Amino acid sequence: MKKMLIVLLILSVGMAFSQTKTAEYIGSKKCKMCHSKPDVGSQYSIWEKGPHSGSLETLKTDAAKAIAKKMGLKVAAEQAPECLTCHVTGWGTKSGYQLEVDPLNKKAVKKNKDLSRVGCETCHGAGSLYKSKKTKAALAAGTITRESVNLITITEKTCTVCHNSDSPTYKPFDYAVRIKEVAHPAPEK
Repeated sequence: MKKMLIVLLILSVGMAFSQTKTAEYIGSKKCKMCHSKPDVGSQYSIWEKGPHSGSLETLKTDAAKAIAKKMGLKVAAEQAPECLTCHVTGWGTKSGYQLEVDPLNKKAVKKNKDLSRVGCETCHGAGSLYKSKKTKAALAAGTITRESVNLITITEKTCTVCHNSDSPTYKPFDYAVRIKEVAHPAPEK
């Protein structure tokens, strides 16, 4: 009986360690720590000046209100799931943007504010698994894959999740042109 319990304990521990961790959203401010200096490409400030960083604010405009009314939305555009899907980071997930957070939880309020736009993780994947220097070094060395830490390789499909004809403000989307408008690459070494 004792041996069986030990075997079960070992199997349980092994199964716990073998389960893949789920990536969680951490917010673009966490990305800023490593992606703000000119020698690495100033990606954060380039993004911050671009169209995605103010995406939730566009839902508060008179134009958005008119679109919401025309669509027959029962709530304001900035509260409508149909709009939030593409205007915030991680909508519909446990760790993504939420309409309501505990106002007494300052950390949650700050994180939610950071997720209230199309942030880094919208395109690059939830960052909890790739935020550490150790992980970045392993990625650079090729000892782990981007996919193993939820780091997304950007393709046209990444963009057309939102930039498509289902959007009430859709304009023809030319990936080759538009990707250049938001490009923020690391400098050549």
